[in-house]
Amino acid sequence: MSSDPWESARPAARAGTPPDTPKGIPRPITAPTGVRYFHGCYSIGDDTLWGVSPRKKGASNTLAALRSIRAARPDDAPLYVILDNLSAHKGERIRAWARKNRVELCFTLTYASWANPIEAHCGPLRQFTVANSNHRNHTAQTRALHAYLRWRNANSRHRDVLAAERRERARIRSEKGIRWGGRAQMAA
Repeated sequence: MSSDPWESARPAARAGTPPDTPKGIPRPITAPTGVRYFHGCYSIGDDTLWGVSPRKKGASNTLAALRSIRAARPDDAPLYVILDNLSAHKGERIRAWARKNRVELCFTLTYASWANPIEAHCGPLRQFTVANSNHRNHTAQTRALHAYLRWRNANSRHRDVLAAERRERARIRSEKGIRWGGRAQMAA
């Protein structure tokens, strides 16, 4: 998931907006630090979500996320990690580390985010931390992400979390047919 502290402000922000814009409409902001990424990790068995927020996508950041997954399960049992088809996930360094640490890398098909169980948890993460936010910088946004993750893991069966996950699963399923050449399903 890529994140930009000013992502939710962009649609409302327009070039030439005066500094005294009405309350609720953020001023145009330039983001000198660019976009950050969130490497999300989800344990299906424990129903816990965690992640890291590196500055760039790359093999070293993917490897750091994989190491955090292995550290969460130190019992040396084999792990199966579902990844999308980003080229940074497929480097020889990552594959060698995975073989050595009993980690099986399972790649989803291109445009098959619906096949990845973590996707249903990214929607609520975006909804509760990024949507309608106006974080001052990446540090503030990362703190909000991690505060949500702590709350979510303590309240994983909360009705708001479950409802947001259901909405995200429905959204992803509706894209499935469209991405594979099908038609959008009509509402009943």
